[in-house]
Amino acid sequence: MTTPQMILIAGPYKSGTGGDPELMAANLRKLEEAAWPLFEAGHVPMIGEWVALPVLSSAGAGITDPLADDVLYPTAERLLQHCDAVLRLPGDSQGADQDVRIARERGLPVYYDIAEIPRAV
Repeated sequence: MTTPQMILIAGPYKSGTGGDPELMAANLRKLEEAAWPLFEAGHVPMIGEWVALPVLSSAGAGITDPLADDVLYPTAERLLQHCDAVLRLPGDSQGADQDVRIARERGLPVYYDIAEIPRAV
């Protein structure tokens, strides 16, 4: 057992969607499916889009706006300053791969399966 961690869930969001909002929403649902098991294990799940999408909206932009890349990736990078680990879900994703690289540079654990993550006390 370990202390509770804030764990960034990283995986495909825009990748492979061709900008289709329905496919992006489906990808977000896949990311969110990992939230409950992390929470139930005593941790705080975090998904970058939970922060980035409202930021984009408040700027009057959407996910297909050119501003999106200036918000999505920096949001995840800033979140990683506060996260204790990354859960990398399957699927091609430049952003998720970048999250893993940043986490490793900062010495944070990177998990590839929820079963690998120790339960919190």
